[in-house]
Amino acid sequence: MTNKRKISILGSTGSIGRQALEVIEKLADKFEIIALTGGSNTELLTEQALKFKPKYICTGKKTSINIAGIKTLYGTEGLEEICSNKENDIILVAVSGKIGLRPTLKAIENGIDIALANKETLVMAGDIVMQRAKNLGVKIIPVDSEHCAIHQCIKDIKQVEKLIITASGGPFLNKTVTDMKNATVSEALAHPRWNMGRKITVDSATLMNKGLEIIEAHHLFNMPYDKIDVVVHPQSIVHSAIEYVDGSVIAQLGLPSMHIPIQYAITYPERFAGIKSKSFSFAEIARLDFEKPDFNKFPSLNFAYHAGKTGGSATVCLNAANEEAVFAFLDGKIKLYDIYSITEEMMNSHNVLQNPTIDEIFDIDNEIRIKTQELINLTHV
Repeated sequence: MTNKRKISILGSTGSIGRQALEVIEKLADKFEIIALTGGSNTELLTEQALKFKPKYICTGKKTSINIAGIKTLYGTEGLEEICSNKENDIILVAVSGKIGLRPTLKAIENGIDIALANKETLVMAGDIVMQRAKNLGVKIIPVDSEHCAIHQCIKDIKQVEKLIITASGGPFLNKTVTDMKNATVSEALAHPRWNMGRKITVDSATLMNKGLEIIEAHHLFNMPYDKIDVVVHPQSIVHSAIEYVDGSVIAQLGLPSMHIPIQYAITYPERFAGIKSKSFSFAEIARLDFEKPDFNKFPSLNFAYHAGKTGGSATVCLNAANEEAVFAFLDGKIKLYDIYSITEEMMNSHNVLQNPTIDEIFDIDNEIRIKTQELINLTHV
């Protein structure tokens, strides 16, 4: 990497975005920041802008931010303007939720590579996104530790027999269904290995996060669902693995740290010392445990396989219904285990549309969210 790589970070005030800036600060001679974006956290965004001096910043709504030499943009239009700027060599999409989809498509349309840390982009519209990227020769490098691990293991996808996605098991791995049904919000947010946002942490507690990752893996690596396995690995040292057709299994290991997959994605195909927690020691780790996930206790895995194999708008429904149920749980309106029954009911009542357009995907997403809220208000509030 002789010249500085020009990068924009969508969602620089979130967990992934903040860690990405830590990586970039460590590799300051390798990167030039074109734009930083944050939703409502204008105070942090302002601090970041003053420190890293991007050309553009973007906030969710119009604000009074005025920094000399930096142009301030707003809303989805601002995100799409940034993603249309061909100065960018790569854009890190680290916003959460469906807001990441249209900007990602805009970046692809403009031939800009993507470091993807937004689940909804592929869960909602994986067929469209991956096909457009393929047609335009755009690289999509996954930031999720599991997909990043698989990406690092693959030399030739045609020789891969199976993907093996690891899961920590979350805070309820060794708890009973009764424990989960009576779980408090604070218990659900007490993840044993990773420090993440509230929504994704609840998804990790229900293993829905792993379900969404199954769908993402299908799209990222064009792998049939029957060849994507999940294994519980409490230590979170093996981040994922692949099995080749000859029986060889290649895994990517490392101490739990999002700095590593973030750095891999934004520097690919090169590697640099950058940030690392400490040198890895097999002797210190001492043991690695694995077990099959309990599909009865964590039915979200079944939901994800079913939605993925059904295709079309089924994954849109899964994502929207689950997200609204998670928000209701965080707001104290429902119990943790109600997330499963609400999501399942919405999926069972959804009339799947195959090959939806982007506009139809957003319409369906909105419709499912309204219906999920109505169901919650009718039966749980």
